[in-house]
Amino acid sequence: MIQKLNKFYLLTFLFAGIQLAKAQDKDNLGTEVVNVVKPYTPEIGDAFKVKATPMLNDSVNTAKKKVTYGIFSVPVASTFTPAKGQAAQIEKSKRIKLYDNYVRLGFGTYTTALAEFYSNWEIDRDSNFGVYLNHNSSQGDIEGVVLDDFFYDTDLNLNYTSNTRDFTLNTDLDLGHKSYNWYGVADDVKAMPTMLDLINPTHNYFQAGLSGTIAFNDGFFEKAYARVGYFGDNYQSGEIRAIAKPEFKLPVAGQKLSLDLKLDYVDGSFDRNYQNSAGIEYSHLIVSANPSIQVLKDDLTLDLGINAAAHFTPNAPETDINIYPAVRASYRVVDEYFIAYGGLEGGLMQNSYQELATENPFVSPTLDSISPTDQKYDLYAGIKGKLSSAMSYNLRASYLSQNNRLFYKNNARFDDNNGNLGTDNYQFGNSFGVINDDLRTLSLFGELNFDVNSNLKMRVNGEVFTYETETEAEAWNLPDFKASFFADYQIDEHWFAGVTLFYVGERNDEVNVVGPFNTVGNPQLVTLDSFFDANAHAGYRLNEQLSFFVRVNNALGNNYQRWVNYPVQGIQGMAGATYRFDW
Repeated sequence: MIQKLNKFYLLTFLFAGIQLAKAQDKDNLGTEVVNVVKPYTPEIGDAFKVKATPMLNDSVNTAKKKVTYGIFSVPVASTFTPAKGQAAQIEKSKRIKLYDNYVRLGFGTYTTALAEFYSNWEIDRDSNFGVYLNHNSSQGDIEGVVLDDFFYDTDLNLNYTSNTRDFTLNTDLDLGHKSYNWYGVADDVKAMPTMLDLINPTHNYFQAGLSGTIAFNDGFFEKAYARVGYFGDNYQSGEIRAIAKPEFKLPVAGQKLSLDLKLDYVDGSFDRNYQNSAGIEYSHLIVSANPSIQVLKDDLTLDLGINAAAHFTPNAPETDINIYPAVRASYRVVDEYFIAYGGLEGGLMQNSYQELATENPFVSPTLDSISPTDQKYDLYAGIKGKLSSAMSYNLRASYLSQNNRLFYKNNARFDDNNGNLGTDNYQFGNSFGVINDDLRTLSLFGELNFDVNSNLKMRVNGEVFTYETETEAEAWNLPDFKASFFADYQIDEHWFAGVTLFYVGERNDEVNVVGPFNTVGNPQLVTLDSFFDANAHAGYRLNEQLSFFVRVNNALGNNYQRWVNYPVQGIQGMAGATYRFDW
């Protein structure tokens, strides 16, 4: 059947080829006109869908054969035995036990003693009461000193804390007693034993203060701080200071307006002046307001504000009101790696006997220049950021303008111009007074911080100063350069160590040279040498409760002078222990 069909198709193709060859032989095929009556317009109905599986009309269909698959399995000997999977073990750090109490005791050279005690009691779920006692003393024995040079410093703090849903309250009661000696007499006084017998250099300071801070979790009243305190000495000097600082935050046009208010009042008196002629009284009240608003835009942070301050003094003909700038800005140039910042700020700064005696404990109880410092402006600009994940930097330049800046200056030996020398313990050129002058300060500051890891942290900084005074010859007792270095290293679970280094540049002061017949005069400029102070400490934690420590201060043994005629102790060592416990 199939062979007959193939012959039929072959004959048909041959016949068609012969006819096509004959048609090509004719030279003229002629023309024919075709008239299109109507153009063809296809419609959707004319189309038909091709079936996915067309029906075949072939009379010969080959049936599909059923294929059966099978696996020829051959056993293979194997010695591998899979182990059961286990979750990876994560090493957990040991939870640090926090104790509510600790006591620390230490003893060292120069008969130095250190004692600290802290205890905390939980009154209820939201409140705690704490006690902190600190004592530090030394018997002195400084080389070349002929008068008593011991010191005592004891402080007691009682505090109460309450944390509620709406606010947090902290209150503190501070009590303190400090004892120092005016041991810094000049060489000419040391050479006169009869004069040394007249000096009892010991003087004492007493202080007491009650302070409190309250912070609210909601509302425009953000927080407030208040303190009232007393400071005095054993020469019938006394001072009362009261401070109140409420802070508010108000929403304004989608931004938050900050309003900081401050009331700072100081009132004090001295029994006499340096010439023993009359007593000294002073009273100053500063009321200030600092409204500011913060603008955040992309990488720019801008704080715009002013500081308005009013100064009230008794019997003053008028009240001084000053307006100062309070502008700060920072811009992230390159994320956290390069941040430019700057500012222009000013204010009226309160001065007090307590602050002056804390900075220089050898001042005489005859200070007649205690008044506020008018900081006209502090213009500064700098850059800060990160050099790497473990290193950050800060560079800053500033220009500070201050009126009525207070300086420490050595008191001359008292002489009434009749050959009569003073007999008070601080009138032998061994104390300091306070004078005021206008000051302009240009400074450059740089700092590097290293957070190598959680166990090692370091910081190094330095600052250079240039001063310009209005009437005084020098910016008395202000250094031209300061630098410091700090490092703390947690060696392992038990051992730890640290280093603290200080460098202070030259300072200038003025002393009076004693002339013939014990007359006092001829003031001379004295330049105090720069000094380097190296301190180190190390310790060992025996367990969570008991640890031991050793300290070395002034490790190079430099017998430098921090103030004129006041050398410090040489190399100092101390060893002690700290014990933590619960009741």
